[in-house]
Order: sequence, then C-alpha cells, then structure tokens
Amino acid sequence: MKTRRRARRVTLEALYEVDIAGHPPYEVIERRLQDQPMETAGIEFAYKLLDGVLEHQKGMDSLITRYAPEWPLDQMAVIDRNVLRIAIYEFLVDTETPVKVAINEAVELAKIYGSDSAPRFINGVLGALAEQIPQLHQELLAAYEPT
Repeated sequence: MKTRRRARRVTLEALYEVDIAGHPPYEVIERRLQDQPMETAGIEFAYKLLDGVLEHQKGMDSLITRYAPEWPLDQMAVIDRNVLRIAIYEFLVDTETPVKVAINEAVELAKIYGSDSAPRFINGVLGALAEQIPQLHQELLAAYEPT
C-alpha cells in the first residue's frame, strides 16, 4: 500500500477514536503508528493531516454542514465526517494534493471504513465543494482560529 494512503488510514483511525472516545489526539496517533509502522515520510504526513484537521476543524465542519445540509454534523457517521475533514484539509487548506486525488482517496477510505452508501455520499459532498474551491479556500482560511 502506498505511503500516503497508509498515513490517511492511520489518521482516519486516530480521528475516529478521538471523536468517539475523546482520547488525546497525539497519544492516539502515536499508538496507531506503533501498531502500523511506516517510513518517516508516512509518519510526517499522518501528523500533518492530524494537525491540519484539528486546527481547521471548525471551518471545515461549517463547510460540511453547508454542503451536506440533509445530514446534521452531529448525526453524520463519524467515519464520514472524518473522511470529509481529511479530504477538505488536503485540497482546500494544504493544497499540496490534487483535488481529484484527494477525492479519490476519500472515496477509497469510505469504501473500506464506511457504509455501503458512504462512498457516493463522500464523492457528492467533495465534488460540490471542489466546484467552489477559490471561494471556499478564502472562507476556510478566514474561519481559521489558531489554538
């Protein structure tokens, strides 16, 4: 499995545990990385994703709420919510990952961890967001509140 894909999986697992159990994020990801060793580039990418999602969560959650209004954030599956956060961070905040790659990777995570309808849901929300990238990029950065 590719390094970045493995890092996304570890980050998703960590974010899921943080959401469900409220465990400290950095302790969770350290434990996950011990259980699933990977090269330095993967570890760095996993931390980058975790940091980015945690730092920009408020703004990303606002976007998710706007682009998935039929699914209130607190009623959305925890996996779906965190898959969306990772992808939105990758293509709207960090912008290092091409949009199509971020969406494809999110759909693949949804296929592995989500329900049968999760991949289509994830693809639909991210596709709608991708059409508005320039405007949303500015909104997300404006909503950023450093911790």
